[in-house]
Amino acid sequence: MYAVIKTGGKQYRVATDDVINIEKLPGKEGDKIEFTEVLMVGGEGDPKVGTPHVKGASVAGEVVEQKRDRKIIVFKKKRRKNYRRKIGHRQHLTTVKITGIKAG
Repeated sequence: MYAVIKTGGKQYRVATDDVINIEKLPGKEGDKIEFTEVLMVGGEGDPKVGTPHVKGASVAGEVVEQKRDRKIIVFKKKRRKNYRRKIGHRQHLTTVKITGIKAG
């Protein structure tokens, strides 16, 4: 069984025992979290597609760790104008292990 969830403005296809990196959520390692914005549930028979969410469906997960992603470099330049800007960015991430999917 799998589900499509929405969190942090992005959509993820998840199944039980998957480990995913998502945008930072509050919580410490070992905390239980529940995703209620389930857009689709499938895997057994016909998939259930929500409008926009599947009623009564939820996905349970456990926080594995809070971390930061690798650094990306943002460089802007305008030629012949002596304009250069260089900045870096590291996104805060939460690693979540999916423990269960409840279809509505």
